[in-house]
Amino acid sequence: MTSAYDKPIPIPANEQLTKPFWEAAKRKELIIPYCNSCSNLFFYPREVCPNCFSKDLTWKKMSGNGRVYSYTHVRQSVHPSFQSSHGHIYAIVELDEGPKIPSGIVGCKPEDVYVDMPVFVAFDEVTEEVTLVIFQKA
Repeated sequence: MTSAYDKPIPIPANEQLTKPFWEAAKRKELIIPYCNSCSNLFFYPREVCPNCFSKDLTWKKMSGNGRVYSYTHVRQSVHPSFQSSHGHIYAIVELDEGPKIPSGIVGCKPEDVYVDMPVFVAFDEVTEEVTLVIFQKA
């Protein structure tokens, strides 16, 4: 998915820590941090496992399939990069593999979104350097 993105792009707070995630998104892959010590998959990326505090972490490729866990129709964005005239859907998506990931839902009207709606990952190439992970109705 390619977009005509003309808004400021939010910059990750810890670019080095999240670099593998963004590089995978450019390749149109969804990866999630994985703890080699306790087998915990989690999101957002951190320096230690939130379950056992191990630093023995890697990344695992996800299927990209999931369901809407929670959502809201945002009409007034906090950050200008997400503002639009019709708003957007901000959701927590529960991946089939278990972790929950915040993202946007595209490809459907806000009134068509519902909890437990099946979704699949999509990628919005906003610039040559940045590809956002988003989800679409399955």
